[in-house]
Amino acid sequence: MLIKRDVYCLLGLPFDNTSLNNAVGHLSDVIDAQESCFLSTPNLNFVVAAHSDQAFYNSVVESDFVIVDGMPLIWVAKLLGLPFKERVAGSTLFNELQKIQVDKPMKVFFFGGESGIAELAHNQLNITYSAIESCGFYDPGFVPVDEMSSPEIIDKINQAAPDFVLVALGAKKGQAWIQANRGQITAPVISHLGAVINFVAGHLVRAPERWQNLGLEWLWRIKEEPSLWKRYGTDGLCFARMILLQVLPLAIYDRVLLRRYHHQKGYQFEQTHDNKVRLSINGSVSICEIEQLKVILEATLVEFSSDVVINCLKLRYIDSAFIGTLLLYQSQLNQQGRHLSLSQVNKSVRRILGFNNVSKRFEII
Repeated sequence: MLIKRDVYCLLGLPFDNTSLNNAVGHLSDVIDAQESCFLSTPNLNFVVAAHSDQAFYNSVVESDFVIVDGMPLIWVAKLLGLPFKERVAGSTLFNELQKIQVDKPMKVFFFGGESGIAELAHNQLNITYSAIESCGFYDPGFVPVDEMSSPEIIDKINQAAPDFVLVALGAKKGQAWIQANRGQITAPVISHLGAVINFVAGHLVRAPERWQNLGLEWLWRIKEEPSLWKRYGTDGLCFARMILLQVLPLAIYDRVLLRRYHHQKGYQFEQTHDNKVRLSINGSVSICEIEQLKVILEATLVEFSSDVVINCLKLRYIDSAFIGTLLLYQSQLNQQGRHLSLSQVNKSVRRILGFNNVSKRFEII
């Protein structure tokens, strides 16, 4: 079940707590086992866009693996005391996958990019030997998602038998295309990594590592692509607003509540006669109790088929780990055609949900 993942809510989205090395290992294991992984790599632009576009938000929450791709997100995590140790950029992850020792190369299929870029990336990647080789490419052009999702296009991708489908269509369209076709594509890993295709093709040069570490990669990107200045300007203003209205208040409020309620914990589970599963949570739930609670949540996914109501009357404190898990749990329920509601939510928990930018993600009754 997806809720077994070690996730934390950061600026309203659930992120996996992972390192670059662990992410490389995880994707390698997925490919070796021929499992399925929709990888999302949210940066600040992803976060901003997700809060104004429900479908885009859903694409992140319904992903199988979500990594922190953006130094501003790491800064926020440190301010909030979250355990993310490093930025795991999609570009860096792809580069590291090229260096691992493998019995046979990992096969990538390039889908999208500006005209001619996918073919150029295909050719450039195969010039020199690495742990990744390109097995094909396709440029659908600037057409709607449904037009680039035809059976003929999906067959072309599947016939190339890639291990990794690298999508480059613009973040929103790319995530939408993956959501529409992930069930038909046989490749183990699929991800929108728009900048990577340009870097592999040599169309753009990535920022020097020093710029990346200082969180100035956005400035380098503007130098390379001046048209991006408006997007980065808008994202910067939204980020400043999040810091002032959500992050700083949360950092203070979280510490106050944690000191006050850290010793109170407990939860009760029952199925009532109105055909709803009811879970009552008392006191506080933080990372220390989350694994035990996940067992109960997973049981409701397997053993029941009715909607779930979590009673929060006596719940005083929740942390980012609980909220991230709850987002994944709700997503799993929705995929089963079920519904999650939170009832009798008190002011302190409402404030925590609000500061985490997830109040509108849950039905509060």
